[in-house]
Amino acid sequence: MSDVLERLAQVLEARKEADPDKSYVASLHARGLNKILEKVGEECTETLLAAKDAEQSGDTREVVYETADLWFHSMVMLSSLGLGPKEVIDELARRFDLSGLEEKASRDK
Repeated sequence: MSDVLERLAQVLEARKEADPDKSYVASLHARGLNKILEKVGEECTETLLAAKDAEQSGDTREVVYETADLWFHSMVMLSSLGLGPKEVIDELARRFDLSGLEEKASRDK
């Protein structure tokens, strides 16, 4: 599963230097981190609304679509900061055998 994330990360990295008129990712980078963060926030909101709608309708297709957009834009953000999916996957792996309450308590110190 992480192979897709790694391949996407490679594409995103390559598109940083592409022509902003020909690449959506390059256009985001050209507009700066604030624009990228704006897109992450927008996609987060759309994901939340899709989940709420899915709770009522039972149709989860829009949740998957919006979550893909959120993950994509989050990866653009990570790329902008010199990070990739490996760091996030490593952090999730670190937390794997911890209870959620233990993990949260360790951050509050």
